[in-house]
Amino acid sequence: MSELSEPPVSGTPVRARLVDVAREAGVSKATVSKVLNGRTDLSVRPETRQRVHQVAEALGYRPHSGARALAGASTHALALLVPALANPTYVTIARGAYRRARELGYLSLLAEDFDGQEADEAFNDLAREGRVDGLLIASARPGHPLIEGLRRSSVPHVFLNRAVEGSGRNVTMDVARASVTALDHLHGLGHRAVGHIAGPYGIVPSQVREQAFLRHAAELGMSATPVAHGDFTEEGGQAAALELLDPGATGTPASGPPVTALYASSLAQAIGAMRAVRSLGLRIPEDISLVGNDDLPVAAYLSPPLTTVAMPLYELGTAAVDALVGAINGQPQADVVVPTEPRLVLRDSTASPGGSS
Repeated sequence: MSELSEPPVSGTPVRARLVDVAREAGVSKATVSKVLNGRTDLSVRPETRQRVHQVAEALGYRPHSGARALAGASTHALALLVPALANPTYVTIARGAYRRARELGYLSLLAEDFDGQEADEAFNDLAREGRVDGLLIASARPGHPLIEGLRRSSVPHVFLNRAVEGSGRNVTMDVARASVTALDHLHGLGHRAVGHIAGPYGIVPSQVREQAFLRHAAELGMSATPVAHGDFTEEGGQAAALELLDPGATGTPASGPPVTALYASSLAQAIGAMRAVRSLGLRIPEDISLVGNDDLPVAAYLSPPLTTVAMPLYELGTAAVDALVGAINGQPQADVVVPTEPRLVLRDSTASPGGSS
């Protein structure tokens, strides 16, 4: 093998080509292509494979996406973008996506959409440069630059748990039914004043859940249904619960009778609401009943164990991978709603007003 060429001192850097790797490694272009694409049906010595990879890395060689497409090459990798790894909801979704991807012969990579990250460029580059075959996007807030970039892109992609209107590639759950399930339970226990801890403004699933909450509460004839918004975190849930339970302390005028129950949009918010209830000297469920959205194992180990509305998070991840792999294989895309309905997981955090079960 010859010594690696020195990079140009001035001018525009020249992108390393397949022929450059072949020349430096002392093998044919066909051998380089097959080695870098992971072909195992070649009679190539291990040391030759290692040399090809070393040269490619030293030269900074990256396969051209157009060449990959013409060759019909596939990385058999998918990338999943989530808004926050700290949110356990997305851990369950990611697990479903990862396992389904493995069943279909793909690897699922995970990325977090940090505030200020140039996600439209970084995430799209994964596909444009041939490093992944498609994108699973769970972070698609209104105005996100990634959405506009994907409208101009041919990269296969789907949106999950974040419907983008008109995209025709949304994979979602029946989040409206979650509010109906929670309210039916609380109404059946005798609660007529129920507060809702909603998610941040501008998040579509949160908006749908809130609208369904208000609509169904009106259908049930509830006397008070105040709503407070907060992040999908323990801190967000605590602040929103204090706003609903002690409006005077937060400078919010009281309206209607005090609530006897709370319905939180996420498990993390519900945990924060538990702390808020106790900070006011109130008890769960004797004074305030509490229902959390999403069911994860930790809910059963809280004090008291938390009543939740279980969402088909795992199924959402698998359905999104099915839809994306179908698109990669040329199948027509369409919106998908996971058929599994939300279900109530009854524990000890809810009771009739006054504390009787």
